[in-house]
Amino acid sequence: MTKVKTSNGGLYYKEYGNGLPLILIAGLGSDSVSWLPVIINLSKNFRVITFDNRGVGRSSLDNSNITIEDMADDCVELINHLGLPSVNLLGHSMGGMIAMNIAIRYPELVDKLILAATTPVISNRNIHLLNDWVLFLKSRMDKHLWFKNMFYWIFSPKFFEDEMLFNQAVTMAVNYRYPQSDISFENQVKAIIAFNCLPSINEIKTNTLVINGEQDILFPSIETKDGFADIQNCNTKIISNAAHSIHMDNPVDFIETVVDFLHE
Repeated sequence: MTKVKTSNGGLYYKEYGNGLPLILIAGLGSDSVSWLPVIINLSKNFRVITFDNRGVGRSSLDNSNITIEDMADDCVELINHLGLPSVNLLGHSMGGMIAMNIAIRYPELVDKLILAATTPVISNRNIHLLNDWVLFLKSRMDKHLWFKNMFYWIFSPKFFEDEMLFNQAVTMAVNYRYPQSDISFENQVKAIIAFNCLPSINEIKTNTLVINGEQDILFPSIETKDGFADIQNCNTKIISNAAHSIHMDNPVDFIETVVDFLHE
């Protein structure tokens, strides 16, 4: 197990491959394992670095009063620990918020920025949705039902056509070896709801790619595109046959999109 000591404790991380450094930042309720569908192929092109955000996986489990800025600082401490002058950042969902915060506050550390299935500010609908997910946890809702409810929002319709795959995914989530605590999930939700980088998003000057899943109903591109309009050097790619969890729904096109952008 590899950990870097941060101001909050230990941050678990792992490296794969060689080349230009590419840090992958996971989203709400996820840790570095969520990147498994794309790690091997990305590591054929880059030095891929994954880590568990504070409060999840194998990192320090205390994320009380956490903010997106705090999680961004954890990532920056990892970059400094590895002695990297700058990196490429790829953040998914909440991870994209963390990546945006880094690009705004530490522009010298970011070579290229990839924002996958994310938004600079949460809509009122999603505030209610995230708060309901927390309430369902506090109600002691059966975890199988809880994960199924979340999967309806993050996976494409194709995912549910294979009944065996769907049931296996739910069972794996329920029995995951490093489960996130209910309070840790709630703390992440609070951080997401409090996040709003619209007033400063025009400070992102680095070359940026926004990736959307064509079937994303959580952060649909039609709702988020205006929020990214003030990033000067920004392109958008919409990936078909994918919803919110783009790199899980369609890893082949996701990898191709990332590699092409970083090799431009």
